[in-house]
Amino acid sequence: MFARTPRLTLRPGWAEDARPLAAAIAHESVVTRLARAPWPYEPHHAEEFLSLKRRADEVSCLILAHEGAAQPRLVGGIGLHAEEDGHELGYWLTPDAWGRGYASEAGKAMVDIARYALGLKRVNAWHWIDNPASGRVLRKLGFRSTGRVAHRECRARRRQLPATTYALDLTGGADDDRPAMCMAA
Repeated sequence: MFARTPRLTLRPGWAEDARPLAAAIAHESVVTRLARAPWPYEPHHAEEFLSLKRRADEVSCLILAHEGAAQPRLVGGIGLHAEEDGHELGYWLTPDAWGRGYASEAGKAMVDIARYALGLKRVNAWHWIDNPASGRVLRKLGFRSTGRVAHRECRARRRQLPATTYALDLTGGADDDRPAMCMAA
């Protein structure tokens, strides 16, 4: 799945992305905000991640920023992953991309993919309670708190941490029947 927004391209990761992926994600401040990423994050972890097989109902994309750059630059990752209780949105950005609105822009594109390409009726998400910025992004995308705190394993921190859970109902509320950005399978 590919998507294009005004400043970003979302696309699958390829083997040749291993080095830029490792450079973008290998920050303790990034991986400690994720559930499955190890710390320290090594280049072979990027190679393993890029070689993972995905289910047909899952989408995993790298986020490339193309504003003000001759070549697009890998700034993060975003995906919709099947979980026991439905699909879950997850994302991360490299530190020098924080505060630019990229997470909201990529998140909007991924919500459109969930709604229009995958036909999902609901998407779940969560964030560690010590990462309120992620909660602001989720609320901007229309996610609502479920009022529950779940304890989830953080591989990088090597322990369970409390996380606030969210849900987004995709059965209504779209302004029209077309996605707001270009996408291709």
